[in-house]
Amino acid sequence: MIGAFNWVSLGYWSNLLAVFAALVLAVWLGDRLRRRKSASRAQIAALVIGAVWSLLEAALGPDAITTELGEVMRNLGWLVVLFGLFARDNRHATVGPVRPVLLVLGMVELLQLLLLALQWRFIAIAPAAAMIFQISVMFRLLLATGALVLVHNLYAGALLAQRGSVRWTSLALALMWGYDLNFYTIAYLGHSIPVELAALRGLVQVAAILLLATGVLRGVSAMRFSPSRALAFQSLSLLVIGGYLILMVAAAQSMAWLGGDVSQLTQLGFAFVTTVMVIALVPSGRVRGWINVMLAKHFFQHRYDYRAEWQRFTRTIGRAGANAAPLHARVVQAVADITDSARGILLVPGETGELVLAAQWQWPTLAVPAQAMAPAGAAFFERSGFIADLDEVRAGIDHEGEAAAVPKWMNGEDAVWALVPLIHFDRMIGLVVLGRPPLARKLDWEDFDLLRVVGQQLASYLAENNGQTALLEASRFDEFNRRIAFVMHDIKNLTSQLALLSRNAERHAENPEFRKDMLVTLRNAAEKLNTLLARLSRYGSGNVDQIEQVDAAEVLERIALRYRAAGAATHDGPQVHVVQPAACPVMANRETLEQILTHLVQNAIDASPPGMPVLLQTRIDGGQGLIEVIDTGCGMSADFVRNRLFKPFVSTKAGGFGIGAMEARELVSAMHGRLEVESREGLGSRFTVRLPLPAPATPAAADGIDTMSGAAALPEMKVA
Repeated sequence: MIGAFNWVSLGYWSNLLAVFAALVLAVWLGDRLRRRKSASRAQIAALVIGAVWSLLEAALGPDAITTELGEVMRNLGWLVVLFGLFARDNRHATVGPVRPVLLVLGMVELLQLLLLALQWRFIAIAPAAAMIFQISVMFRLLLATGALVLVHNLYAGALLAQRGSVRWTSLALALMWGYDLNFYTIAYLGHSIPVELAALRGLVQVAAILLLATGVLRGVSAMRFSPSRALAFQSLSLLVIGGYLILMVAAAQSMAWLGGDVSQLTQLGFAFVTTVMVIALVPSGRVRGWINVMLAKHFFQHRYDYRAEWQRFTRTIGRAGANAAPLHARVVQAVADITDSARGILLVPGETGELVLAAQWQWPTLAVPAQAMAPAGAAFFERSGFIADLDEVRAGIDHEGEAAAVPKWMNGEDAVWALVPLIHFDRMIGLVVLGRPPLARKLDWEDFDLLRVVGQQLASYLAENNGQTALLEASRFDEFNRRIAFVMHDIKNLTSQLALLSRNAERHAENPEFRKDMLVTLRNAAEKLNTLLARLSRYGSGNVDQIEQVDAAEVLERIALRYRAAGAATHDGPQVHVVQPAACPVMANRETLEQILTHLVQNAIDASPPGMPVLLQTRIDGGQGLIEVIDTGCGMSADFVRNRLFKPFVSTKAGGFGIGAMEARELVSAMHGRLEVESREGLGSRFTVRLPLPAPATPAAADGIDTMSGAAALPEMKVA
């Protein structure tokens, strides 16, 4: 009894001390307010209410209904203070994410009034009173958990330079509700109010008041609450977990009151079902995505945390190292991360204004045509900078004419979700095609604004990369010119030797030894010249001035015959076949065309396994004649076709100059034609030379030609 009397006495005097401290601080703050200094009316009211509650605690004890009513008013008062701290400096928009949580906690605390009424009504019935007590304690635990989460957000979400103004108040509130959390946890487990901890609550209140006074003495400054999305999400998760635990405890306790085997079976079933739900839903990316969308939609003024988005954008683009993805793939990823898209591709302008594939990011199955977008569509996106939502296009919504610009293959591919042009100085550097995210949504103004800014930034990166590539190419051409200077020097030396030999022959032609040495010198000079010619003949510009009507089918037959003759001589030569030849007159230079096709056929042979055929065919398409070289070799990636195939000094052959493909394309262009490439890794490649038909050969006149005989035998291939 002496020990119990000592704890009660300690509680009595500690609560009276808390009353005195709270009233002193309240009077001091009131005087500051009267003198128009910084002070909070809500904090003064909360201190007065807290003093009244401590007085009731000292006079009536913690079990009295009046004391519990005073605690309800105390908690509500400090919740109002907490709301005021979030909304300080008239920045009420910042409490948008916090207001719903505060309202829920206020409603939970107001439910204590109903429980107090029930407790007064059924105080004589012991089982009912015990049940009401346990429910009341659970509500106290929920309030303490939620309030601590808000206090954590109040301090951690403040700007770094302004945390000092709220530090002491946050410590005071954390001390008060942190002690309550432990106090009511023990009360719930023990089914009664712990006398020892109840006696110490007065001292805790005194400590909290001292912390509040310290904060006032140190002064306050304007403070803006600015929580990050990650912090808000984690805090909400913590609050949900706390509520879930309280629900579990309540359910377990309620089922325990049933008693018997039914109680045990029900508890086991409840535990099994909840465990399965947690295991199934928590790892789900779709569930997390839905939660993020709902948070951004209902709890935040803006959808994006722009600081976090920009940091992620910078990390993605600036990633380097041997394992880093190519720049074009990182460009797609940087845009896709913003909209939570899991895949995408990048299209870039081609030679004649069309858009072609440059990179695929996590989308290897998408079949992209060689001409991904027509020049007219590319011109529309370059002119308008419009970000297209393809769900709207498919629904028939046409804002600025984008429906006509979007190619049919994109409309037919439901996984294609949005188009984001990359504009740099009114010139389109590329177009990012985004795949549909796991949780599709309608793009709004905030998405468009952020994607437009990011697109401009990415366009500048790509433009800078293109400029650096051009400079590197120019420097390599300079190096190539220097090498040619050495070749010219060798030719000059040979010329000098031959000139000297010619002069000496006039005087020593009758000398047998001189004639012997002359033959050796001529042989060496011829071998050196032949070596130089063999190295340079492939890269000659050819004569494209004399353009005339040439039968492309006849040229192909000559090339195939040459390779068949070589194969017959060696018995293991390449298999070159002309597929159903048909007359195909084109305007070209015969020697130049033969040089181009020989180069393409040799490349096809080199890329194919031994014994695999290389197919040649001609056909007419509109006003152009098509000459196709098709192989079933290793094929090429879209990145190689776009960024390396036609670049000088990039060769897959040992000792190659790497300018053969570039030279072939330039020669075709000089004959007013075009060289196209379609390739897929592991399947093969198709090189198509397009040349104009002779003037009399109109599309109507060409109807008699079997234009599809060769094409029908081969499947269409698109760039992978």
